[in-house]
Amino acid sequence: MTVAVIGAGITGLALTHQLVDRGVDVVTFEARGEAGGVIQSGRRGDHVVEVGPQRMRLTPGVEELARAAGVADQVVTSDAEELYVYADGALREAPTSRGAFLRTDLLSWPAKLRLLAEPLTRPASGSETVAEVFSRKFGRRAYERFVGPLYGGLYASDPAAMPAEFALAGLMEREAETGSLLAAFRQRVSSGERAPPATLTGGLQTLPRALADTYDGAVRLGEPVTDVRPVADAATRDPALASDGDGRYVVTTDRGDHRVTDVVVTVPAGAAADILDGVVDGAAGLDRLTYNPLALVYLTAEEVPAGALGYQVSYDADQRTLGVSFNGEAFGRDGLCTAFLGGMHDPEVLAEGDDRLGDIARTELEAALDTEVTVLGLERRDRWFPAYDRTWWALEELSTPAGVRLATNYTARMGITSRVREAERIAAEIAG
Repeated sequence: MTVAVIGAGITGLALTHQLVDRGVDVVTFEARGEAGGVIQSGRRGDHVVEVGPQRMRLTPGVEELARAAGVADQVVTSDAEELYVYADGALREAPTSRGAFLRTDLLSWPAKLRLLAEPLTRPASGSETVAEVFSRKFGRRAYERFVGPLYGGLYASDPAAMPAEFALAGLMEREAETGSLLAAFRQRVSSGERAPPATLTGGLQTLPRALADTYDGAVRLGEPVTDVRPVADAATRDPALASDGDGRYVVTTDRGDHRVTDVVVTVPAGAAADILDGVVDGAAGLDRLTYNPLALVYLTAEEVPAGALGYQVSYDADQRTLGVSFNGEAFGRDGLCTAFLGGMHDPEVLAEGDDRLGDIARTELEAALDTEVTVLGLERRDRWFPAYDRTWWALEELSTPAGVRLATNYTARMGITSRVREAERIAAEIAG
Protein backbone atom coordinates (compact mmCIF):
# COMPACT_ATOMS: atom_id res chain seq x y z
CA MET A 1 0.00 0.00 0.00
CA THR A 2 1.24 3.47 -0.92
CA VAL A 3 -0.70 6.63 -0.14
CA ALA A 4 -0.23 9.93 -1.96
CA VAL A 5 -1.08 13.00 0.12
CA ILE A 6 -1.46 16.15 -1.93
CA GLY A 7 -0.69 19.29 0.07
CA ALA A 8 1.64 19.89 3.01
CA GLY A 9 -0.61 22.08 5.11
CA ILE A 10 -1.44 20.96 8.63
CA THR A 11 -3.98 18.38 7.37
CA GLY A 12 -1.54 16.76 4.95
CA LEU A 13 1.32 16.74 7.44
CA ALA A 14 -0.80 15.42 10.30
CA LEU A 15 -1.97 12.68 7.94
CA THR A 16 1.63 11.94 6.94
CA HIS A 17 2.55 11.55 10.61
CA GLN A 18 -0.41 9.30 11.33
CA LEU A 19 0.24 7.06 8.33
CA VAL A 20 3.96 6.71 9.06
CA ASP A 21 3.08 5.92 12.66
CA ARG A 22 0.84 3.12 11.40
CA GLY A 23 3.51 1.69 9.12
CA VAL A 24 1.90 2.86 5.87
CA ASP A 25 4.10 3.94 2.96
CA VAL A 26 3.24 7.58 2.17
CA VAL A 27 4.51 10.31 -0.14
CA THR A 28 3.34 13.89 0.37
CA PHE A 29 3.54 16.46 -2.42
CA GLU A 30 3.54 20.23 -1.91
CA ALA A 31 3.60 22.73 -4.75
CA ARG A 32 5.14 25.51 -2.67
CA GLY A 33 8.68 25.48 -1.42
CA GLU A 34 7.60 25.48 2.21
CA ALA A 35 5.07 23.70 4.39
CA GLY A 36 2.11 25.20 6.18
CA GLY A 37 -0.69 25.91 3.72
CA VAL A 38 -2.89 28.61 5.26
CA ILE A 39 -0.74 28.55 8.40
CA GLN A 40 1.76 31.29 7.62
CA SER A 41 3.88 33.08 10.22
CA GLY A 42 6.14 36.07 9.77
CA ARG A 43 7.60 39.05 11.56
CA ARG A 44 6.83 42.74 11.79
CA GLY A 45 9.77 44.27 13.57
CA ASP A 46 10.22 42.39 16.83
CA HIS A 47 6.76 40.81 16.66
CA VAL A 48 5.81 37.34 15.43
CA VAL A 49 2.61 37.67 13.38
CA GLU A 50 0.21 35.19 11.82
CA VAL A 51 -1.30 35.56 8.35
CA GLY A 52 -3.71 32.65 8.73
CA PRO A 53 -5.06 31.16 11.98
CA GLN A 54 -4.09 33.27 14.97
CA ARG A 55 -4.06 30.43 17.49
CA MET A 56 -5.03 26.80 18.02
CA ARG A 57 -6.26 24.65 20.89
CA LEU A 58 -3.73 22.35 22.53
CA THR A 59 -5.72 19.16 22.14
CA PRO A 60 -4.09 15.74 22.62
CA GLY A 61 -3.77 15.40 18.85
CA VAL A 62 -1.92 18.71 18.53
CA GLU A 63 0.31 17.82 21.48
CA GLU A 64 1.22 14.54 19.80
CA LEU A 65 2.18 16.35 16.60
CA ALA A 66 4.35 18.83 18.48
CA ARG A 67 6.19 15.98 20.23
CA ALA A 68 6.66 14.07 16.98
CA ALA A 69 8.07 17.20 15.33
CA GLY A 70 10.38 17.93 18.26
CA VAL A 71 8.85 21.32 19.06
CA ALA A 72 6.86 20.52 22.20
CA ASP A 73 9.19 22.79 24.18
CA GLN A 74 8.20 25.72 21.94
CA VAL A 75 4.47 25.45 22.63
CA VAL A 76 3.04 28.44 24.51
CA THR A 77 -0.38 28.17 26.13
CA SER A 78 -2.65 30.86 27.53
CA ASP A 79 -5.22 31.24 30.27
CA ALA A 80 -7.05 33.89 28.21
CA GLU A 81 -10.59 32.82 27.30
CA GLU A 82 -12.83 35.90 27.26
CA LEU A 83 -14.42 37.04 24.00
CA TYR A 84 -15.97 40.45 23.44
CA VAL A 85 -18.26 42.14 20.94
CA TYR A 86 -17.92 45.80 19.98
CA ALA A 87 -21.40 47.33 20.24
CA ASP A 88 -22.80 50.76 21.09
CA GLY A 89 -19.33 52.30 21.12
CA ALA A 90 -17.68 49.92 23.59
CA LEU A 91 -16.42 46.37 24.09
CA ARG A 92 -19.04 44.20 25.76
CA GLU A 93 -18.48 40.71 27.11
CA ALA A 94 -19.81 37.92 24.92
CA PRO A 95 -22.08 35.58 26.91
CA THR A 96 -20.06 32.43 26.26
CA SER A 97 -20.08 31.28 29.90
CA ARG A 98 -22.64 31.35 32.70
CA GLY A 99 -20.86 34.17 34.50
CA ALA A 100 -20.46 36.23 31.34
CA PHE A 101 -24.13 35.68 30.53
CA LEU A 102 -25.15 37.19 33.86
CA ARG A 103 -22.65 40.08 33.71
CA THR A 104 -22.82 41.24 30.13
CA ASP A 105 -24.76 44.26 28.94
CA LEU A 106 -24.38 43.19 25.31
CA LEU A 107 -27.94 41.84 25.46
CA SER A 108 -30.94 43.14 27.38
CA TRP A 109 -32.62 40.77 29.83
CA PRO A 110 -35.53 40.15 27.43
CA ALA A 111 -32.97 39.22 24.75
CA LYS A 112 -31.16 36.97 27.24
CA LEU A 113 -34.38 35.20 28.20
CA ARG A 114 -35.21 34.74 24.51
CA LEU A 115 -31.76 33.22 24.03
CA LEU A 116 -32.32 30.79 26.90
CA ALA A 117 -35.53 29.61 25.25
CA GLU A 118 -33.54 28.13 22.37
CA PRO A 119 -34.00 24.46 23.45
CA LEU A 120 -37.79 24.98 23.12
CA THR A 121 -37.56 25.91 19.45
CA ARG A 122 -37.75 23.38 16.65
CA PRO A 123 -34.40 21.93 15.52
CA ALA A 124 -32.28 23.62 12.88
CA SER A 125 -32.97 22.58 9.29
CA GLY A 126 -30.45 22.19 6.51
CA SER A 127 -32.85 24.00 4.16
CA GLU A 128 -32.41 27.25 6.11
CA THR A 129 -29.55 29.72 5.96
CA VAL A 130 -27.33 30.10 9.01
CA ALA A 131 -28.86 33.54 9.64
CA GLU A 132 -32.37 32.08 9.53
CA VAL A 133 -31.45 29.31 11.95
CA PHE A 134 -29.74 31.63 14.43
CA SER A 135 -32.42 34.34 14.25
CA ARG A 136 -35.24 31.83 14.74
CA LYS A 137 -33.62 29.87 17.52
CA PHE A 138 -31.78 32.64 19.42
CA GLY A 139 -33.82 35.74 18.60
CA ARG A 140 -32.97 38.52 16.15
CA ARG A 141 -31.19 40.69 18.71
CA ALA A 142 -28.91 37.91 19.91
CA TYR A 143 -28.13 37.00 16.30
CA GLU A 144 -27.10 40.53 15.30
CA ARG A 145 -25.06 41.33 18.42
CA PHE A 146 -23.65 37.97 19.53
CA VAL A 147 -24.15 34.79 17.54
CA GLY A 148 -23.85 36.19 14.02
CA PRO A 149 -20.64 38.20 14.55
CA LEU A 150 -18.88 35.37 16.40
CA TYR A 151 -19.89 32.56 14.06
CA GLY A 152 -19.64 34.55 10.83
CA GLY A 153 -16.26 35.80 12.02
CA LEU A 154 -14.87 32.27 11.92
CA TYR A 155 -15.24 32.38 8.12
CA ALA A 156 -15.17 36.16 7.48
CA SER A 157 -18.52 35.36 5.89
CA ASP A 158 -22.17 36.41 5.95
CA PRO A 159 -24.47 33.92 7.72
CA ALA A 160 -27.33 35.09 5.50
CA ALA A 161 -25.48 33.61 2.51
CA MET A 162 -24.42 30.36 4.23
CA PRO A 163 -26.64 27.26 3.80
CA ALA A 164 -27.07 25.53 7.13
CA GLU A 165 -26.73 22.14 5.44
CA PHE A 166 -23.04 22.82 4.90
CA ALA A 167 -22.04 25.52 7.39
CA LEU A 168 -23.90 24.10 10.40
CA ALA A 169 -23.62 20.37 9.77
CA GLY A 170 -21.47 19.71 12.84
CA LEU A 171 -23.54 21.95 15.13
CA MET A 172 -26.76 20.35 13.97
CA GLU A 173 -25.36 16.91 14.77
CA ARG A 174 -24.52 18.09 18.28
CA GLU A 175 -27.95 19.67 18.63
CA ALA A 176 -29.50 16.30 17.81
CA GLU A 177 -27.34 14.70 20.52
CA THR A 178 -27.80 17.31 23.27
CA GLY A 179 -31.08 19.03 22.40
CA SER A 180 -29.46 22.47 22.32
CA LEU A 181 -27.87 24.35 19.44
CA LEU A 182 -26.81 27.05 21.92
CA ALA A 183 -24.65 24.59 23.85
CA ALA A 184 -23.05 23.40 20.63
CA PHE A 185 -22.43 27.00 19.52
CA ARG A 186 -20.79 27.96 22.81
CA GLN A 187 -18.49 24.97 22.53
CA ARG A 188 -17.59 25.95 18.97
CA VAL A 189 -16.60 29.57 19.68
CA SER A 190 -15.38 29.56 23.28
CA SER A 191 -13.68 27.41 25.86
CA GLY A 192 -15.86 24.40 25.15
CA GLU A 193 -12.91 22.72 23.42
CA ARG A 194 -11.55 21.99 26.95
CA ALA A 195 -8.03 22.65 25.78
CA PRO A 196 -6.09 25.89 26.28
CA PRO A 197 -5.39 28.37 23.47
CA ALA A 198 -1.87 27.82 22.18
CA THR A 199 0.80 28.91 19.73
CA LEU A 200 4.55 28.37 19.32
CA THR A 201 7.30 30.81 20.15
CA GLY A 202 8.24 31.27 16.50
CA GLY A 203 4.64 31.28 15.30
CA LEU A 204 2.16 28.59 14.33
CA GLN A 205 4.04 27.75 11.11
CA THR A 206 6.82 26.36 13.28
CA LEU A 207 4.74 23.18 13.66
CA PRO A 208 4.18 22.33 9.96
CA ARG A 209 7.75 23.31 9.09
CA ALA A 210 9.09 21.00 11.79
CA LEU A 211 6.79 18.17 10.67
CA ALA A 212 8.03 18.53 7.09
CA ASP A 213 11.61 18.34 8.35
CA THR A 214 10.84 15.33 10.54
CA TYR A 215 9.30 13.42 7.62
CA ASP A 216 11.54 14.84 4.91
CA GLY A 217 11.88 11.38 3.38
CA ALA A 218 8.15 11.38 2.68
CA VAL A 219 7.46 15.10 2.11
CA ARG A 220 8.41 16.58 -1.25
CA LEU A 221 8.30 20.37 -1.17
CA GLY A 222 8.28 22.29 -4.43
CA GLU A 223 6.82 19.35 -6.37
CA PRO A 224 3.32 20.25 -7.60
CA VAL A 225 0.89 17.52 -8.61
CA THR A 226 -0.53 18.14 -12.07
CA ASP A 227 -2.83 15.15 -12.52
CA VAL A 228 -4.36 12.08 -10.90
CA ARG A 229 -5.65 9.23 -13.09
CA PRO A 230 -6.75 5.63 -12.71
CA VAL A 231 -3.92 3.33 -13.78
CA ALA A 232 -5.84 2.19 -16.88
CA ASP A 233 -6.31 5.77 -18.09
CA ALA A 234 -2.72 6.76 -17.38
CA ALA A 235 -1.48 3.67 -19.25
CA THR A 236 -2.89 5.04 -22.51
CA ARG A 237 -0.28 7.75 -22.22
CA ASP A 238 2.51 5.49 -20.92
CA PRO A 239 1.94 1.72 -21.40
CA ALA A 240 4.68 0.98 -18.87
CA LEU A 241 2.29 2.17 -16.14
CA ALA A 242 0.02 -0.81 -16.85
CA SER A 243 2.62 -3.31 -15.63
CA ASP A 244 1.75 -5.38 -12.61
CA GLY A 245 2.26 -3.67 -9.33
CA ASP A 246 0.58 -2.18 -6.33
CA GLY A 247 -1.69 0.76 -6.94
CA ARG A 248 -4.85 1.81 -8.70
CA TYR A 249 -3.98 5.47 -9.37
CA VAL A 250 -1.14 7.34 -11.03
CA VAL A 251 -0.18 10.69 -9.51
CA THR A 252 1.74 12.88 -11.94
CA THR A 253 4.10 15.67 -10.87
CA ASP A 254 6.60 17.75 -12.80
CA ARG A 255 9.19 15.14 -11.83
CA GLY A 256 7.41 11.99 -12.96
CA ASP A 257 4.62 9.49 -12.33
CA HIS A 258 3.88 7.72 -9.05
CA ARG A 259 1.67 4.65 -8.78
CA VAL A 260 -0.31 4.58 -5.51
CA THR A 261 -3.21 2.76 -3.89
CA ASP A 262 -4.86 5.79 -2.25
CA VAL A 263 -4.95 9.54 -2.82
CA VAL A 264 -5.85 12.15 -0.21
CA VAL A 265 -6.25 15.71 -1.45
CA THR A 266 -5.85 18.53 1.09
CA VAL A 267 -5.28 21.55 -1.20
CA PRO A 268 -7.59 24.55 -1.88
CA ALA A 269 -10.66 23.99 -4.01
CA GLY A 270 -9.36 25.53 -7.23
CA ALA A 271 -6.20 23.44 -7.18
CA ALA A 272 -8.19 20.31 -6.31
CA ALA A 273 -10.51 20.92 -9.27
CA ASP A 274 -7.58 20.87 -11.67
CA ILE A 275 -5.86 17.87 -10.10
CA LEU A 276 -8.94 15.67 -9.80
CA ASP A 277 -10.64 16.46 -13.09
CA GLY A 278 -9.65 13.09 -14.56
CA VAL A 279 -10.72 10.93 -11.63
CA VAL A 280 -13.57 12.60 -9.68
CA ASP A 281 -17.00 13.24 -11.19
CA GLY A 282 -18.04 16.84 -10.59
CA ALA A 283 -14.51 17.98 -9.71
CA ALA A 284 -14.90 21.05 -11.93
CA GLY A 285 -17.54 22.33 -9.51
CA LEU A 286 -14.88 22.84 -6.87
CA ASP A 287 -13.58 25.76 -8.89
CA ARG A 288 -16.87 27.57 -8.23
CA LEU A 289 -16.46 27.65 -4.45
CA THR A 290 -16.14 31.17 -3.09
CA TYR A 291 -13.22 32.18 -0.91
CA ASN A 292 -13.53 35.42 1.04
CA PRO A 293 -10.86 38.13 0.68
CA LEU A 294 -9.20 39.41 3.81
CA ALA A 295 -6.78 42.08 4.98
CA LEU A 296 -4.91 41.49 8.24
CA VAL A 297 -3.56 44.63 9.89
CA TYR A 298 -0.98 44.21 12.66
CA LEU A 299 -1.01 46.75 15.46
CA THR A 300 0.20 47.26 19.00
CA ALA A 301 -2.09 48.66 21.71
CA GLU A 302 -1.08 50.16 25.03
CA GLU A 303 -3.87 48.38 26.91
CA VAL A 304 -6.30 45.53 26.16
CA PRO A 305 -8.81 43.78 28.44
CA ALA A 306 -7.07 41.30 30.73
CA GLY A 307 -7.67 37.66 29.88
CA ALA A 308 -9.26 38.46 26.51
CA LEU A 309 -8.69 36.57 23.26
CA GLY A 310 -10.25 39.31 21.12
CA TYR A 311 -13.51 40.69 19.86
CA GLN A 312 -15.92 40.69 16.92
CA VAL A 313 -17.99 43.64 15.77
CA SER A 314 -21.77 43.77 16.12
CA TYR A 315 -23.66 43.98 12.86
CA ASP A 316 -25.22 47.30 13.90
CA ALA A 317 -21.89 48.95 14.82
CA ASP A 318 -20.40 51.71 12.67
CA GLN A 319 -17.08 49.98 11.98
CA ARG A 320 -15.47 48.34 8.95
CA THR A 321 -13.27 46.12 11.10
CA LEU A 322 -14.69 42.60 11.33
CA GLY A 323 -12.86 41.64 14.49
CA VAL A 324 -9.55 41.78 16.34
CA SER A 325 -7.37 39.06 17.87
CA PHE A 326 -5.44 40.01 21.01
CA ASN A 327 -2.29 37.98 20.32
CA GLY A 328 -0.23 40.06 22.74
CA GLU A 329 -2.57 39.57 25.68
CA ALA A 330 -2.99 35.86 25.00
CA PHE A 331 0.66 34.96 24.39
CA GLY A 332 2.80 37.73 25.85
CA ARG A 333 3.59 39.44 22.55
CA ASP A 334 3.85 43.03 23.82
CA GLY A 335 0.42 44.40 22.96
CA LEU A 336 0.20 42.79 19.51
CA CYS A 337 -3.26 42.85 17.92
CA THR A 338 -4.43 41.56 14.54
CA ALA A 339 -7.39 43.33 12.94
CA PHE A 340 -9.39 41.70 10.14
CA LEU A 341 -11.02 43.71 7.36
CA GLY A 342 -12.87 42.67 4.22
CA GLY A 343 -14.61 39.33 4.14
CA MET A 344 -17.99 38.84 2.53
CA HIS A 345 -19.52 41.86 4.27
CA ASP A 346 -17.02 44.39 2.93
CA PRO A 347 -14.77 43.07 0.15
CA GLU A 348 -14.51 46.59 -1.31
CA VAL A 349 -12.29 47.71 1.55
CA LEU A 350 -9.39 45.78 0.04
CA ALA A 351 -9.35 48.29 -2.82
CA GLU A 352 -8.03 50.86 -0.33
CA GLY A 353 -4.31 51.56 -0.14
CA ASP A 354 -2.14 50.18 2.65
CA ASP A 355 -2.03 53.49 4.53
CA ARG A 356 -5.81 53.82 4.42
CA LEU A 357 -6.36 50.25 5.63
CA GLY A 358 -3.93 50.87 8.47
CA ASP A 359 -5.73 54.10 9.41
CA ILE A 360 -9.12 52.36 9.46
CA ALA A 361 -7.86 49.56 11.69
CA ARG A 362 -5.96 51.90 14.02
CA THR A 363 -8.80 54.41 14.42
CA GLU A 364 -11.40 51.74 15.05
CA LEU A 365 -9.22 49.84 17.51
CA GLU A 366 -8.52 53.06 19.41
CA ALA A 367 -12.28 53.67 19.59
CA ALA A 368 -12.84 50.15 20.94
CA LEU A 369 -10.03 50.17 23.50
CA ASP A 370 -9.73 53.90 24.30
CA THR A 371 -5.95 53.59 24.18
CA GLU A 372 -3.04 54.48 21.91
CA VAL A 373 -2.53 52.16 18.93
CA THR A 374 0.38 51.85 16.47
CA VAL A 375 0.26 50.20 13.04
CA LEU A 376 3.03 47.66 12.33
CA GLY A 377 2.03 46.52 8.84
CA LEU A 378 -0.49 44.40 6.99
CA GLU A 379 -1.08 41.45 4.68
CA ARG A 380 -3.72 40.98 1.97
CA ARG A 381 -5.21 37.78 0.63
CA ASP A 382 -7.72 37.87 -2.24
CA ARG A 383 -8.91 34.27 -1.68
CA TRP A 384 -8.38 33.23 1.91
CA PHE A 385 -11.20 31.77 4.03
CA PRO A 386 -13.75 29.37 2.50
CA ALA A 387 -17.05 31.25 2.48
CA TYR A 388 -19.36 28.27 3.01
CA ASP A 389 -21.93 30.19 0.97
CA ARG A 390 -24.42 29.01 -1.65
CA THR A 391 -21.63 27.97 -4.02
CA TRP A 392 -21.16 25.00 -1.67
CA TRP A 393 -24.09 23.30 -3.39
CA ALA A 394 -21.45 22.36 -5.98
CA LEU A 395 -20.27 19.71 -3.52
CA GLU A 396 -23.49 17.84 -4.22
CA GLU A 397 -22.11 17.10 -7.69
CA LEU A 398 -18.98 15.38 -6.35
CA SER A 399 -18.59 11.62 -6.56
CA THR A 400 -15.22 10.30 -5.44
CA PRO A 401 -14.15 6.76 -6.38
CA ALA A 402 -12.83 4.30 -3.82
CA GLY A 403 -9.36 5.26 -2.67
CA VAL A 404 -9.73 9.01 -3.36
CA ARG A 405 -10.57 11.33 -0.49
CA LEU A 406 -10.80 15.07 0.11
CA ALA A 407 -9.63 16.19 3.55
CA THR A 408 -10.02 19.95 3.49
CA ASN A 409 -11.34 23.00 5.31
CA TYR A 410 -14.05 23.40 2.67
CA THR A 411 -15.43 19.85 2.90
CA ALA A 412 -15.21 19.66 6.71
CA ARG A 413 -14.62 22.00 9.65
CA MET A 414 -12.03 24.73 9.63
CA GLY A 415 -9.47 25.16 12.41
CA ILE A 416 -6.19 23.46 13.23
CA THR A 417 -7.61 21.07 15.82
CA SER A 418 -10.41 19.99 13.48
CA ARG A 419 -7.91 19.39 10.66
CA VAL A 420 -5.73 17.27 12.95
CA ARG A 421 -8.73 15.20 14.08
CA GLU A 422 -9.81 14.55 10.49
CA ALA A 423 -6.29 13.47 9.54
CA GLU A 424 -6.28 10.95 12.38
CA ARG A 425 -9.67 9.58 11.32
CA ILE A 426 -8.64 9.17 7.67
CA ALA A 427 -5.35 7.52 8.58
CA ALA A 428 -7.22 4.98 10.68
CA GLU A 429 -9.58 4.26 7.77
CA ILE A 430 -6.75 3.76 5.30
CA ALA A 431 -4.62 1.65 7.60
CA GLY A 432 -7.60 -0.46 8.59
